[in-house]
Amino acid sequence: MAGLREIADTTLNIPHPYNDGMAEEWIASHRAEFEAGTNVVFAVVLRDKMQLIGAIGLTLDDSAKKGELGYWIGKSFWSRGYCTEAATAVLDYGFKTLGLNRISARHFARNPASGRVMEKIGMVVEGTARQDKIKWGHYEDLVLYGILRNEWPAERSE
Repeated sequence: MAGLREIADTTLNIPHPYNDGMAEEWIASHRAEFEAGTNVVFAVVLRDKMQLIGAIGLTLDDSAKKGELGYWIGKSFWSRGYCTEAATAVLDYGFKTLGLNRISARHFARNPASGRVMEKIGMVVEGTARQDKIKWGHYEDLVLYGILRNEWPAERSE
């Protein structure tokens, strides 16, 4: 699923083409990054079938008690609320289990669907970094969202 051009097109870090072995290499990095406290990645699966439909995680900066949320969902599973559900769980994990104070996320300005996910989970727009990245030879504006621990709904973090 991550190999689809549409997935790579909407993410900062997924390449296209996605060559054989790249997924295995990426998955193999998870344990060491988790143990080092720099990254935590979760599979997004359908509960009833245990079918993989995407991935979501946090890149961590323990010195500032913050994390950056990142995710991708397989194209055939877009617009069904799966990303919002997974992101809610990951924010809860970040604030409750990891004790983070801040979680941020970024999306390409041309991908407002990702921004809607961020808004649904309570993040607020903090600004736009104009022409901040180059994706496939074109400058991309990035919209930054954030949420602080004290803004996370009490019923989730208590």
